Amino acid sequence: MTKIIAELCQNHNGDRELLGKMIKAAAAAGADYVKGQMIFSEDLTHRPRFDQGLIEENGTVKTIKRPLSAELERLKKLDLKDDDYKWFVDECARSGVRPLLTIFTRKRISLAAKLPWPEKVVKVASPDIISLPFLRELGDVFDHLIISTGGATDEEIKQAAATVKKKGKKLTLLHCVSLYPNSLDICNLRRINFLKRLTDSVGWSDHTLVARDGIKAAQAAMAQGADFIERHFTVLSSEQSKDGPVSITPALLKALKSFSRLSPDEQIAVITKEFPDDWEILLGLETRLLTHQERLNMDYFRGRFASRVGARWIYNWEDIPLYYKD
Repeated sequence: MTKIIAELCQNHNGDRELLGKMIKAAAAAGADYVKGQMIFSEDLTHRPRFDQGLIEENGTVKTIKRPLSAELERLKKLDLKDDDYKWFVDECARSGVRPLLTIFTRKRISLAAKLPWPEKVVKVASPDIISLPFLRELGDVFDHLIISTGGATDEEIKQAAATVKKKGKKLTLLHCVSLYPNSLDICNLRRINFLKRLTDSVGWSDHTLVARDGIKAAQAAMAQGADFIERHFTVLSSEQSKDGPVSITPALLKALKSFSRLSPDEQIAVITKEFPDDWEILLGLETRLLTHQERLNMDYFRGRFASRVGARWIYNWEDIPLYYKD
């Protein structure tokens, strides 16, 4: 049966009490994993070209505009303390659900390594699929790496898979479209077939717009053979957090869990009855070109966070061992 990851992302708004409510709600609704993000605002890097962005005379965007000052101010309000992450792992255990975190910098692996994991599994965000030293260092601590593949080329995905396999670790690759939100016509869930040739555990990280598309893409991915579904989750209304519009509610999570219990034939029967026209649209192509906006997003997100060592920023892709140095 497909395992469901409830991605809390930054929907906690920096509030531990709200984070606890989300953990309990996700567990009660049937999530197999509850995932947080180990983000620290002080790890945000300043890359001046994003302060103003760049648009060519013909209107083509070459660099997105995302000024450091505004992003830093937003992230500071969401910061959690070191002991909040231990509390997160413990609270998941108390709620009967497995904890999972995305780590964004090599510097923070040492903090993650000290947490009381019941299962040593870690999530890697799409931008870091190219960060092979980071993957190797995560493999020193964790037994199972779940890696999103949004914005990556076939060759980059193959290199990441080979790196994790060389460490002798379990690998799950999640097909992902790095747009927030993305539409059904660019999901291309047949892409899962390509990932199956690289590892025996695959899935879908879903960023579709909940108000418009509900859980269609996640259901279709299950029917396509996804072992994992990652879906943003919230107990708030959609306008109360940045990721709210792409986050499902407890009721939708329950519906997705119920769907996951169906046999493959039963799943197809539901899909062909409830959204037959969208089924083929969702499947799309196994091989696809990245959209211009996905490339722009990856340009920004790769290097957004880094490890500060003295006066120098060290990026996740730089082959300099440092994560164990506090």
